[in-house]
Amino acid sequence: MSATGALRFGRYAFPPNRLGYCVPDDHQALLQYVAAKEFDAGLVELERRFSGAYPYLKLIAAANGIADPFDERVVDAYWIGNGCLEQVRPGAFYDSLEERFAPLMKGRDFGWLAGKIGMSARPHHNFHVFDVYTRAGLMKDEKAAITLETMDSCRISWAQVRGTSAGRLVVEREPLVLAAGKLKLGPSRELEVEAESAGLGFVAAAKPGDWVSVHWSWACEVLGPSALSRLRASTAHHLALANQTI
Repeated sequence: MSATGALRFGRYAFPPNRLGYCVPDDHQALLQYVAAKEFDAGLVELERRFSGAYPYLKLIAAANGIADPFDERVVDAYWIGNGCLEQVRPGAFYDSLEERFAPLMKGRDFGWLAGKIGMSARPHHNFHVFDVYTRAGLMKDEKAAITLETMDSCRISWAQVRGTSAGRLVVEREPLVLAAGKLKLGPSRELEVEAESAGLGFVAAAKPGDWVSVHWSWACEVLGPSALSRLRASTAHHLALANQTI
């Protein structure tokens, strides 16, 4: 098993887990593993229980002939986006979505979702946020503003560090907005995101000018130029797909 990949997976899995949105219910252990960069079988077992993300990792790994779902290439593909996503065949992607989500959907919703595969959807986390959650009944709300806010928090986004403040980062980030009935990224605005919990965090080296990834208002990692470019591209691609049927 890849220690690097498993620890990187934990950076992104921890933020919703600490809020109670993802099983397993042991976010403190996950935080301690990742912050201390400790790897053992316990971490792998803990992360295999993430029933939302782990099946995507298995799908991507199998499509690329990679034995370990926690290989860093696979983890990077799911959370950020890379060429491994292009190797996932439409039939395998369809079967995975059908098995997991068709029972949660009503009427023609699954057919609508499956149609996105033919539009070049990829098993990226932001596709899951923009298209799967909204039809699987996991993020629906009568108030559109709440749904939009939830989608914005759940997607993997990027933000530029402007300063630090007591376990938080002051950043500039483009929020997800609804304009003329379509999803888009709005003008950057300054806000604070969390960088520590109980004195533990993942971006201690972040400094003003750096770019960080953000998940549920938590700074996951410092992004290099390649990762930043790929995350932007994956997000733009899946926003465009979502807007075709919004």
